[in-house]
Amino acid sequence: MEAAAHNSEAVDWPRSFTFFGIQAIAVGGLFFFEFSWSALALVLASYYVRMFGITGGYHRYFAHRGFKTSRWFQFVLALLGTSASQKGVLWWAGHHRDHHKYSDMPEDIHSPKRGFWWSHMGWIVCPRYEETPVDRIKEFAAYPELVWLNKHWVVPPFALAVIFYLTGGMWALYWGWAVGTTLLWNGTFTINSLSHVWGSRRYQTTDTSRNNPFLAVLTMGEGWHNNHHHYQGTANNGFFWWEIDMTYVILRGLEKVGIVWDLRTPPAWVLEGRRRKSGPKGEALVGYVAPESAPSAEASEVQAPPRAA
Repeated sequence: MEAAAHNSEAVDWPRSFTFFGIQAIAVGGLFFFEFSWSALALVLASYYVRMFGITGGYHRYFAHRGFKTSRWFQFVLALLGTSASQKGVLWWAGHHRDHHKYSDMPEDIHSPKRGFWWSHMGWIVCPRYEETPVDRIKEFAAYPELVWLNKHWVVPPFALAVIFYLTGGMWALYWGWAVGTTLLWNGTFTINSLSHVWGSRRYQTTDTSRNNPFLAVLTMGEGWHNNHHHYQGTANNGFFWWEIDMTYVILRGLEKVGIVWDLRTPPAWVLEGRRRKSGPKGEALVGYVAPESAPSAEASEVQAPPRAA
């Protein structure tokens, strides 16, 4: 019975009460907290700063190793991503690697082929995927500080809520934390639920990924999802200059001051949609995710330990 409960795909209501409660407060609070431009500014700041923690940190660094950085900034990225309250960094990145390996297949943890509800948030509130797939994220599981943060992932969002309250009272707690976090959850989840069904396809990938400029603005570049599924191990999802990718813009800025380096970008044969003619054993590996660490064999090198702070 325990195994059946652990593998259940039904909503785990005791564990998900806070998740749904915060969203209910965000909606209900609109009747009690007056809207203002300062409230909007706080919501946008809370949303986009933490969105970068997800896109630049959880996704492009930890899940796909699209660039390199020092150990201290690696922790900053993990901390910022964790403040978005989307579970631990190792949990998120490990499951995301599985998403790419099995994209739109039965093993895909949030395939839209199972419906909007499941792909948007059903998968994250059920017991089946509660455990961290450590074997998928071994290179980062070697850092004790990341293991601690992954285990105690509720600490950063709780601390952020306290900071909002202490600096701006209930007004800041509501707009900056409750509303900001609710929008952040649903904004991030649109990549799972909408970017495989809404948009255009430049590349013929083995899944249903699509490019969507609206979602790209909403998620700081993640909406160029067909690009990303075509070639995953890059620091940029917007492959061409007209594809707005604010995560990559920020990473380029951090590169200029030496905080990050070795930003990977797609080579010409990838941009043109051609298969690589030469490579390890001659295989064409576009869209492939290596099982334990690398986003794709041709798109990454062995991850060296981050430089000491």
